Amino acid sequence: AGMAGGFLLEIRRGTQSALLVIRYEADPTSSALDVSVAADCLAVRSGGRSVAAAALPAEVRLAPSSTRGLRRLPGDGLHLRMPLRRPAPPPADLAHTLRESLKPQKSYVFYCQSCGDIIVKDRKFLRVLPLPSENWSALVEEWCCHPNPFARSTLHPRQDDCFLGDTFFLLNSENESHKSKENTRVICKRCRTMLGETVSADTVKYYVTEVIIRPSEESFSPTPRSQFVQRMVAQCLVELSSAKSTFRFAVKGDDGKIYILIWLLNSDTLLVESLGSSSSHSIFTLFGDIFMPNSGPVGTWSAVKVLYQPCIKSRNKDLADAWEDDIGVHPLKFPSETCMELLLILGLSTISLPPSLRCMNSFQVRSSCY
Repeated sequence: AGMAGGFLLEIRRGTQSALLVIRYEADPTSSALDVSVAADCLAVRSGGRSVAAAALPAEVRLAPSSTRGLRRLPGDGLHLRMPLRRPAPPPADLAHTLRESLKPQKSYVFYCQSCGDIIVKDRKFLRVLPLPSENWSALVEEWCCHPNPFARSTLHPRQDDCFLGDTFFLLNSENESHKSKENTRVICKRCRTMLGETVSADTVKYYVTEVIIRPSEESFSPTPRSQFVQRMVAQCLVELSSAKSTFRFAVKGDDGKIYILIWLLNSDTLLVESLGSSSSHSIFTLFGDIFMPNSGPVGTWSAVKVLYQPCIKSRNKDLADAWEDDIGVHPLKFPSETCMELLLILGLSTISLPPSLRCMNSFQVRSSCY
């Protein structure tokens, strides 16, 4: 049976500890509540009602004998912390996913993520090379005691090259015909979604949030938009934090505006959530109905946990200006429409959390699942 109000279990793999929040529909005429926590299940009895229980996934086992920090918070339910009986399963390796998604001497098909239309068909690359950071040219001027030797150089791919940026791929456009005549945007012919930008007459940039890349021998399989955006942004955050030791990011649109400030807290979180009864479904699901994977009464997700601040309509302008001038903040550029999608996903995740977990130091909290 599902628990009447559901539960949220947030596990940190690094410390092998868990925060358990039990959301219940308490009887207003009775304050009695009986909570039972076992290694593999949870149960609640309230107001003399029969026990409602939820079994934990097989890979998660708690050590309830070491429970501490039990407290009841209005609007949240019960909070308690405990260690794990055995290590949680390791997360998927996100740190190298983007870099390893393309290999030389292998044929690939690029699809529009939104509609599945083929954008680039059966392209084989002789070289797949990572690009330096977007501000590499400015840094060279600081390193060199003589005029910048690369001032007139451009890093554009040849016909059989693919260059990998932080949030995009650079390809030689050859005879691609998806360019918009009005401006430098690259538009999908079928659904009119922005896929990228033309960098030069023979170079096109595709954003990682807008295209799906598959080996030519594999067929296309659609992925829900929200899940795909979450996964790709999480990959960018984890990869950059690992490679550059940076944890603060300014999400910019192709219009040059900052849409979101993101502070990466950790990437070792495992979330376990019970959906509870249908009456609690709208107040305690991780992403709401449209974002929940089809995983039954109890779902398990690896996640990166972030703090964020929206910056649209001049919100948090002073903070955004300060972060933009800070060399410790890394810019992430996506299509402006995707930035708005990401902000919506962040907001829906935040309001689905228990109220006490939604904010930290004026930032809003969100766990991005992948």
